[in-house]
Order: sequence, then C-alpha cells, then structure tokens
Amino acid sequence: MASRRGKPTGTASEAGAAAPRVSAASVKGAPPEPSESPAGPEAARPSARRRGPSRASGSRREKSGSDLPEKPQVRARAARAEDQAEGPAARTGEVEPPAAQGPLLPRAGSRREGTARSARERRPQPGPVEVPGPGPLVPVPGLGRGEEAPGAWKPRRVLHRLRLSRQEISAAAEVVNRIVDHLLRRLQSCESEFKAVALLRTGSYYERVKISAPNEFDVMFKLELPRIQLEEYHNSGAHYFVKFKRNPRGNPLDQFLEGEILSASKMLFKFRKIIKEEIKNIEDTDVIVEKKRRGSPAVTLLIRKPKEISVDVILALEAKGSWPASTQGGLPISNWLGAKVRNDLRRQPFYLVPKHAKEGSGFQEETWRLSFSHIEKDILKNHGKSKTCCEIDGVKCCRKECLKLMKYLLEQLKKKFENRKELDKFCSYHVKTAFFHVCAQDPDDSHWHSKNLELCFDHCVTYFLQCLKTEQLEHYFIPEVNLFSRDHIDKISKEFLSKQIECERNNGFPVFGEF
Repeated sequence: MASRRGKPTGTASEAGAAAPRVSAASVKGAPPEPSESPAGPEAARPSARRRGPSRASGSRREKSGSDLPEKPQVRARAARAEDQAEGPAARTGEVEPPAAQGPLLPRAGSRREGTARSARERRPQPGPVEVPGPGPLVPVPGLGRGEEAPGAWKPRRVLHRLRLSRQEISAAAEVVNRIVDHLLRRLQSCESEFKAVALLRTGSYYERVKISAPNEFDVMFKLELPRIQLEEYHNSGAHYFVKFKRNPRGNPLDQFLEGEILSASKMLFKFRKIIKEEIKNIEDTDVIVEKKRRGSPAVTLLIRKPKEISVDVILALEAKGSWPASTQGGLPISNWLGAKVRNDLRRQPFYLVPKHAKEGSGFQEETWRLSFSHIEKDILKNHGKSKTCCEIDGVKCCRKECLKLMKYLLEQLKKKFENRKELDKFCSYHVKTAFFHVCAQDPDDSHWHSKNLELCFDHCVTYFLQCLKTEQLEHYFIPEVNLFSRDHIDKISKEFLSKQIECERNNGFPVFGEF
C-alpha cells in the first residue's frame, strides 16, 4: 500500500474550561516529548554526515514514559544501591563520594574524528580544559591536588538541592497512585475497548533522575495488540500507519479503523473520553482533565489539592517482533554496555504512541510514533561498562548526576527566558539523548568516577554545545532522525541556547542559584 496522506485536520476538541497547566518542569524527564524518550553501532557524533536513502520503518523522539511512583514500600535489592527501593518512600539521599584526590589522568588515544569541531572557543580564564567534542575526558591543566579554578561552582551543592524529599514523594505517590489505579480498573472493565491495558513503569522517576519536586509524572498504559503490520509514513523513520495482519471477528478495536488503518486520533479521542468521565467518580480528590494540547499524545490530569500535580496519561500500543528497519543502526551501546546487552534489549517489544506526524500546517492524525522509554529506563538503571558500577559495594560513578545537572541547566534557562520563544522547542529529551551519546563514546567507568563530577559535566556540556552549533543531534534509536534539524528547531533558537549555555559556563553557572 502506498503511503497514505490524510487531510490535515485538528483532533476533536473537548468542551469546558481547563485549569492552567502546572509549570513544573523541574521534575519531568521527557518532553513534549518530545519521548521523551541514534547512531550506528559506533557512537553517533554531532558533526554533519552523509545520509543514505530513507528506509522503510523507524521511530522518533519520545517523551512518554511513566513517572508514576509505586506504592510506598521498600523492596530490598541485592543489586544497585540506587535500585534498593523503587517505591516512592525509598531513601532518596545519595552517598557523598570522597573528595577529589587530584586531576583525572589522561587516557591514551581518542576516538574523536579530526573533522568534528569543538563546541566552544578557547577561554582565557582557568577552568576545565576544552574537550574537543565527544573525545576522552582529560585533566584540568595548571591545577594542583586539591586546588580549584577561580570562581569554581559547587556541583554537589546544586545536586543536594535537587534531591527529592522522601516525605513529598510519599504524599504525591499516595494521591497519584489512587487516581491511576482507579482509571486502570475502569479501563480494564468488560465494557471497555481498552480492557487489556496494563501499566508500563517508565520515565524519570524509575530512572532515578527526577529532580527538584515530585509535581509532574508520566503514566503509560500499554495495550498489547494482535499481529500488526507497520507502514512508514513518508520515509520519516519515526511515524507509522498501523494495520492488523489478521483481524478476527469481534475485535474490540474495529471501531477505530479508518479503512484498514488503526486511527490514532480515534483511539485517543475515546481513551480521553473514558478518562474524563471516570475522574468524576473519584472521591475526595480535586482533579480535572486539562484542555487537549494540539499534537500531544497525552491526556493530562491536573490534581489541584493538596498540592498541584500534573499527570500525563499516555496510551501505548505494544508491538512484539523485530524493531523497524530504521532502528537497525541505533542504540550504539556495544562498546559501552556490550553487544549482548544490545541484542537483549532489541528483543524486547517496542511501543507506538498517538503522536501524529506533522503534515503541512496540520497533522496526519492516523499516524503513530515509536517509543523506547522502557529501553531508556533499562540503560540508566544498568549504566556501567563494568557490571558492578554503582552497586552497593561497588564504585559509584557520576553519570546520573551529570544528567540531572544537564536537565536542571535547561530547566533553569527556560525559566529565566520564559517570556521568550527561543527555548520553547527544547526539552529534557534533547539533553538525555546527548547524554547517552557521550556515555557511549566514553564508556570507561573510571572516567566517570564521582570525584570527576565537574569535569564529566563539562564534557557533557561541551558535547551538547557542539550538537547545537552543528545542528546535529541524532535520535539515539533512529539514526536517520536528527532532533536538531531545522525542520524541528530553527537555527536562531539553537544559537540563542548555545550563547546562554556558554555564558553560564564562563561565569560558573549562576543560573543554578536563581529561581
């Protein structure tokens, strides 16, 4: 079947006034989705590269992971310290690493290609040495043991402020769990077309990279489908039409078919309708459904008391079998986590969410977009090259701390310039994607030792700046998708963000102390 091109129309809007959306980017992991949630077997580099012809199948960035905390309970684990408890009442404090004993020793050789340019110019003042893109970490010159560059900022003080309060997490979990459990029971009732849904626990809460305050969560309801066939939309590598290979009589999803195509907009409309009706039956909770955001795959709930909490509920189709062809060169973790881990992850199901492809000034509303938020969770939970990284008795690395600081940097800049539009299209998924690339290109655990936090963070900032300046950030799972292409984000916005990050770094990140 040739690629369908539907007439761009708007999704049916909901009547009724909606409360203003909670502005609490401090906790959300993924974006617009973006999805919230890449390169070939070798690590992707942000420098521009030739692209082969478009392939038939793939996905794009994704923001829809579930940040829903589990019931307040502690489960003992024998694995990693950070995974000792997955419930919201888990201990959130982190072990303070020993003080740095001196600069990090340089590593021989570099995988950095000579054509890639540095993301920043040489600076006259002392500080971390310029790292040429995603090359190996190098020591700070001119500083002796225990010395600091003038005006040095204190990353661990910033991280301490970002720690989630155990009491706040438990309070938020109680109300969010109760609402989500109620909706799940309703959707699983015999009268519902979504009776096979189950909760998929993904997102920044379960990745242990949530920051600031537990006032935004993502919840993904997965729906396993019969055997399906995907048809890529316009060689996008990200969006697909979904058809049933076999359509037995009595399939409850028949009503959502548009011809042979399973319509994303029809399913999302009914999913949203059920949730709107059901929250009226939830007692002792002040909760509403916010007005639909154009192009968003989420049904956003706003809990207004005792504190404002925003919950994005996202429907996801679970597809088993081989991942689409456009993902073949993605997930470049072979040199980092190992080829076996990569193969095991690619044997897991993938998901499709009702995030429509753009078509002119509208959307192709029958399309679905791929999601890999569950794989991102697995990578972050098992993030070391050595399988003992961050275990209870193992050496603690600073990878997650770097990701938290990167997320916080973008969040603070978006707050600082909230009255300007240049940063509107940037989200934490961009930061997470760049972070994954840095991890893959510098896989040695010793380079991420906790004592090297400031240098490692500077390395992540350098890479992100290079991505902005070259306008190249490959999706981590779909290398042909460039998240920083001008089709997605204009050049002026990228230059503005690059300039602000450079200014912050040159001045010791004053934005971390604002707001």
